[in-house]
Amino acid sequence: EQEIFWLVEEMVLLISTYIQSERSSCAIYFSASTLTQRWKSNKSHISNVFPPSLSTGAGGWSPLTSDQYQWLEVDLGERTKLTAVATQGRYGSSDWLTSYLLMFSDTGHNWQQYRQEDSIGAFPGNSNADSVVQYKLQQPVIARFLRLFPLDWNPIGRIGLRLEAYGCPHTSDVVSLDGSSSLVYRLSPGLRRTSKEVVSLNLKTLRNSGTLLHAEGWGGLSLSLELERGKLLLLLRQGGTSSSEPRRLASLGSLLDDQHWHRVVLERQSAHLNLTVDKHTETVQIPAEFIQSLDSENPVISTRDFHGCLENLLYNDLNLIEQAKRNDHQVTVMGNVTFSCAEPVTIAVTFPGPQSFLQVPGPTVSTLGGLSVGFQFRTWNKVGLLLTFDLLQQGGVAWLNSFPSPGSALNDGQWHSVDLNSRYGRFTITVDKKEGGVSSPSFPVTVGRQLFFGGKNNSENCSNPFDIFQGCMRLLTVDNQPVDLIMVQQRLLGNYSHLQIDMCGITDRCSPSHCEHGGRCSQSWTVFHCNCSDSAVYEQSCEAYKHNGNTSGHYYIDVDGSGPIKPQLVYCNMTENTWMVIQHNNSELTRVRPSPGVNQHLLYFDYSSEEEHLLAVISQSEHCEQELSYHCRKSQGSPFSWWLGGPGPGHLQTYWGGAQPDSQQCACGLQGDCVDPQHYCNCDADRTEWTEDSGLLTHMGSLPVRSLVLGDIQRPGSEATYRVGPLRCHGDKNLWNAAFFDKETSYLHFPTFHGELSADITFLFKTTSSSGVFLENLGIKDFIRIELSSSTQVVFSFDVGNGPLEVHVESSVPLNDNRWHRVRAERNVKEALLQLDELPAATQEAPADGHFHLQLNSQLFIEVSASFKSDTSVSYTFKEPYEFIRNSSALPSSIYSDTTLRGENVSLSFRTNQSPALLLYVSSHYREYLALLINEYDKLEVRYKLDNNREAEVLTSSTRSLANGQLHTVAIQRVTNSVSVQVTAQDESCFANFFFILLNYSKSPHHSFLSPDSDDLDPDLAKLASLGFIGCLSAVHFNSINPLKAALLHPDTSPIIIAGPLVQSSCGSSASANPYTAENTHHLSGTSEDLNTFSISLILGKVK
Repeated sequence: EQEIFWLVEEMVLLISTYIQSERSSCAIYFSASTLTQRWKSNKSHISNVFPPSLSTGAGGWSPLTSDQYQWLEVDLGERTKLTAVATQGRYGSSDWLTSYLLMFSDTGHNWQQYRQEDSIGAFPGNSNADSVVQYKLQQPVIARFLRLFPLDWNPIGRIGLRLEAYGCPHTSDVVSLDGSSSLVYRLSPGLRRTSKEVVSLNLKTLRNSGTLLHAEGWGGLSLSLELERGKLLLLLRQGGTSSSEPRRLASLGSLLDDQHWHRVVLERQSAHLNLTVDKHTETVQIPAEFIQSLDSENPVISTRDFHGCLENLLYNDLNLIEQAKRNDHQVTVMGNVTFSCAEPVTIAVTFPGPQSFLQVPGPTVSTLGGLSVGFQFRTWNKVGLLLTFDLLQQGGVAWLNSFPSPGSALNDGQWHSVDLNSRYGRFTITVDKKEGGVSSPSFPVTVGRQLFFGGKNNSENCSNPFDIFQGCMRLLTVDNQPVDLIMVQQRLLGNYSHLQIDMCGITDRCSPSHCEHGGRCSQSWTVFHCNCSDSAVYEQSCEAYKHNGNTSGHYYIDVDGSGPIKPQLVYCNMTENTWMVIQHNNSELTRVRPSPGVNQHLLYFDYSSEEEHLLAVISQSEHCEQELSYHCRKSQGSPFSWWLGGPGPGHLQTYWGGAQPDSQQCACGLQGDCVDPQHYCNCDADRTEWTEDSGLLTHMGSLPVRSLVLGDIQRPGSEATYRVGPLRCHGDKNLWNAAFFDKETSYLHFPTFHGELSADITFLFKTTSSSGVFLENLGIKDFIRIELSSSTQVVFSFDVGNGPLEVHVESSVPLNDNRWHRVRAERNVKEALLQLDELPAATQEAPADGHFHLQLNSQLFIEVSASFKSDTSVSYTFKEPYEFIRNSSALPSSIYSDTTLRGENVSLSFRTNQSPALLLYVSSHYREYLALLINEYDKLEVRYKLDNNREAEVLTSSTRSLANGQLHTVAIQRVTNSVSVQVTAQDESCFANFFFILLNYSKSPHHSFLSPDSDDLDPDLAKLASLGFIGCLSAVHFNSINPLKAALLHPDTSPIIIAGPLVQSSCGSSASANPYTAENTHHLSGTSEDLNTFSISLILGKVK
C-alpha cells in the first residue's frame, strides 16, 4: 500500500492506493426513488389560486411514494404574514401525518426551517384522518412560499394531507444596494431633537461585511452599525475617518449573510442605546460627548458599502425608503439604487449527519486524466470529509479532508472556498483563493467517474478514515461547470442520501453565548461547549464575603450571579458594618477657581463600576450614602449651583448633603443653625469668610451623584471647593432574608419564577426533619422543584417539556442536624447542576431535542405537609349524631353536616415510591368501605363496597407509574348516584378521568358504625394494609373535614387517633392546579338518590 499525505492550510488530501490483487471491490449501492405517474418529481406544488380545503370530501394530497423525500409546496402569490397552519388527514382514508417540518422562502429557493424556540423543528400532526390540528406560530413568518415535509405518518397508511395556512398580506418598502450605492438622510436644520430616537429596518444579504448605518456628528465623532464576518458591530469613531481605530460598543447577531431577512432596531433613550437583532437585545451606554455632537445643526444618517436589501427603513416612524421614492430633499440617493430586492439564486446543500452524502458525475471522458473541482463550505466542526473519489488505475481512493492547524480556522462558520486541480501528474489545492500546496504523486492519477461530497457509503474494505462532514456546501463545480443541485434533488442527476437541498441549516449556538461567568463558548455542528478555565464565580455582595470569613480588601462582586451584569472590583470594609465602597474619578477636596468667560463649572463623575452594576448594588442594599460637601467664600449655592443624581445621566437635585429630597435646603436649614437665619444653607449667606454646607446623601433614588454644576464663582473674591465622596452601601437584602417554618401549614408564596433560559437558585437551610420540599413552581407541563428527599439526599428536579429530569447529591453526614447547609441549583440550556455545601457538584446534561424555555405560570410555592412511616396511621372517627349533640361544646359544629353522606368529595395529594400501598380507607360498622390504593402494577385503584352482601367493585386507572416519587393528586366525587374520579400529575400527560356505576348500593339504613379492626377487612386489603404506607400525604380533604390538618394542629380536640411517627414535612402542595383537568360525571341507574345517615371512620396510612 502506498500513501501520499500533505497538509495545506487546514486541508488534508490523503491518497491511498492498494494492490489490486489484495483488495476487494469497494462498491456503493443506491436505491433510486421511483417517480410516480401522478407527480413528475418528489415535490408537489399548489398555488393560492386553488387553496387546499379542509372540508369534508376534499380528498387531499397523497404522493404515490411515501418516504422522507416528499414535500408539498404552496405558492401564496405574494409575501404574506403567516400566523398559523392547520393539517388534516386525507378524506375517507387511513392516510395522515403524525409529524412534519415547515420551511419558508421568499423566492422558492434558499429555504429556512421554522423552529420552535430555536431548538425543536418538528410539528405534531394528526391522530386520525378527520380531526383538524391547528398550530399557531410562536413567531409569525413573512414569506411567499411554504413547504411541508412529512416526517412520520400512520404506519398502516401512507402520507396523506389536507393543509391550510392562516395569515394576512404583508406590504413593505424595499431598496436594493450594490455595495457602492447608499441612502443619505439629513435632519432638517433647527429641528428640535428628542431624547428618544429609533431606527429600525430589515436586512437581507449574501455578504458578510459592509456598513449598514452611519451617523455623523460634529467634531469627527461618528456612530456606525457595521456587518463584519456575519455579525453586527456598533462602533464609535473619533477622528472623522473610517481608518481611525473604533471603539466597539456592542456586538450582536451571527450568520447574518444567510440571505434571509433579519430585524434590526436601534433605540436611543437619552444616553442609553438598545441594539436589537432578531430576538436578542443588548443595552449600552453612549458617551456624553457623542450625545452632544448629535445636537449639531446638520447630523447625517447614511448607509455605506452595503450589498443587499433593506426593508422598511424607519427613522422615528419616518419611512426613509418611501421618502427616497418621492425624491424628498432630506433623503439623497447615491449610486445604483433599485426599489426592489434583487436576489441572486444560490443553491446550498446541508449535510446534517453521518449518513449524508452527495454523489455527482465525475470528469468527462475527455478529461479523465485530470480533475477540476470547486466548492464553498461552512461548518463548526474541526474536521470532516469533504470529497472522495476513486483512483481507477491505482485501485485506490482519494479523500479530501478538513483538518485543524495553528493560526487558521476553517470551522468558524464562515464560507470558505476550495479548488482542487489535478493535471499532468500534479495536485493543487487552493483555499480561499490562496494556493496552499502542490504535490506530485509517483504514479499517474486517473479519477473515477463518480465524486462523493461529504461522505460515502462504507463497506468492509472501503471505509471512511475521517470524521464525517457536517455543514453546508454551495457553488459546486466539476470541470468548471456548475453542478445543478435542483436536478440532483429531482433524482435526474447523481444521487444523494439524508441531505437538505436548497437550504443551509447552520445554527450558531454561541450567539448569544449561554456561557456564564465569562466562560468562552465554542461549538460543533450539534452542541456547544463552555471553557470556564479562565472564569471565576464571585459572591454577590461584601456581606456574602464576610459571611464566608473574609476580611477587608478588594473583591469582585457579581451582583446578579449568573446574570448578564459583569463582576466589578470594589473595596469591602468589614470593620463594623460591612460597607461596599465604589470609587469614582475624583473623591478628593477640590478647589474651583474663576475662569475668564466661564460662568459655571460642570463636573462629571465616572464610577469604577458599570451602570447596571451600580443600580443593582443600590437596589439590593439596605442602605447607601454618599458625602456631598460645598465649601464657599463669597459664592452662593442656590439657585446658582445644583447636582444631578440617580439612574442614567441623573435627575436635577436642589437639596444638599444632610437634607431631604425636594427640600431645597442644606443640613443647617433642617437643624435651624445656619449662619444666617434668613437662609436655609450657609453658602447662601454670601459671607466673605469661609463656610460650608456638608452632609450625607442617603435617599437611594438620588444616588449616585452623576455631575455637579457650580456657579457664582466668577465674581472677584469668590472661591469654592467641593468634595463628592465614594458611594458606600451596606446590607444585602438577598442574604439576610431567613424564614422560619414552625408549623406544617407554614408556607411562602412568591411571584412566578422566571428562569426561561437560565435559572440560578441559592439558599441556606437547617432542619430537624428528614424530608421536605424546599420550593416548587409549576407550569402547564413544566415544573421545577428542590427537595430534601431523605436525611442525606437533596434532589433537584425539573421538566422543560421533554420529561422530568433529576439531579441528586448524597451527603455522608445527616442534613437534619439543625445546622446551616448551603444549596445551589442551576439549570440552563446545557445542563442542570446541584451542589450541596462543599461537596462536588452533580450535573445532568440536558436533552439535545428539548425546548429551552422553562415555562411556569403559577406562584412559587413553599408549604409543609406530613411524612408517613410504615407504621404511621391517622384515624378520624365520625360519630353518631346524638353523640355530637351530647358533646357539642367540645367538638366542632362543622362536623354535623358530614354525618349524612348523600355524597362525598374526597381529595388528596401523595408522593411515594411504594407499590402496592394503601392511601386512604373509609369504612363502616357493616364492612362497607371506600378504599384508595396503588396496586402492584403502579396503577391507582378505587374500591367501593356499599352493600355488605356483594363483592367490592374495583375501578383501575389507566395511568401508570404513580409510585415514581412525584406529586400526584386524586379527587373522588359522588353525588347521590353519580361518581367521578380524577387523577392529575405534574405532567399533563399523566392526567386521567374515569367513572363507574355502583351496583352494590345499600338502601338499608345503618346507624351504628365503629372504627374497623384489621379483622374486619377483606383479606387482600388486610394484607395490603399490613404493609403500611411510606411517603408523603398532603391536602387531604373529606367534604369539609381536613383530617391531616386536624391530626397535626388539633390532635387533642379532634376525633383523631395517631399511631406511629407522623413527621411534619414540606413534601407536598395543594396549591397547584392543572389547567387541563376536567371532570366527566355520569349518572347511575337503579340506585337510591339518597344514602341513609351513617357514620364512618377515615384512616390514612396503616390500618391497625
